Amino acid sequence: MNTSSSPDLRGRLDPGLATLGLDLSLATPLLDYLALLLRWNRTYNLTAVRDPLEMVDKHLLDSLAMHRHVDDIARAGGALADLGTGAGLPGIPLAIAKPGLRVTLVESNGKKARFMREAVRKLGLADVRVAESRIEALDEPAAYDAITARALATLPLIVQLGGHLLKPDGRLLAMKGAYPSDEVAALPAGWTVTASHPLRVPGLDAERHLVVVARTSR
Repeated sequence: MNTSSSPDLRGRLDPGLATLGLDLSLATPLLDYLALLLRWNRTYNLTAVRDPLEMVDKHLLDSLAMHRHVDDIARAGGALADLGTGAGLPGIPLAIAKPGLRVTLVESNGKKARFMREAVRKLGLADVRVAESRIEALDEPAAYDAITARALATLPLIVQLGGHLLKPDGRLLAMKGAYPSDEVAALPAGWTVTASHPLRVPGLDAERHLVVVARTSR
């Protein structure tokens, strides 16, 4: 199947992009990424989701639901680290949608890192790099305006592993399902939730929140 021109996939993706307020011209590079993911997934088992239509909702649109919350970083040519990104989610869809956003895809799994390097090369994503590393071992202190994580770990653990990557005024943009009250209560001293945004993911009847965590003011 030529994924980038599949009418079924375009018919699923285009309305979702419109709902999220994104340009429909993004469909072609997004579906090119999806085609690569489908091809590699047959051999390397990069994601448990295997149906292409399901991938549109659960991978592409779910990743892009937070796009407005990186607009200010992208406009300033700022840097985002996507922690435990797996096959590049949400980092690659966000990089496609937000030119100027400098994205580092942090992943310790070798086969996933190899896939992402190939995707970055094939898609011509000049502002995206792959860091094949454990999060806590990435020696780039205070290098990022934001870090993000999608279904990676609890908020306290994300801060413990990746908090060192953030600039003093940087923020964690954590993609969650239901609002994680217990995780918020367990945040370590020096960190606090500054905002929580309910997200609507086209095609998914599931609760989603973007929880914003930052260092407390001294």
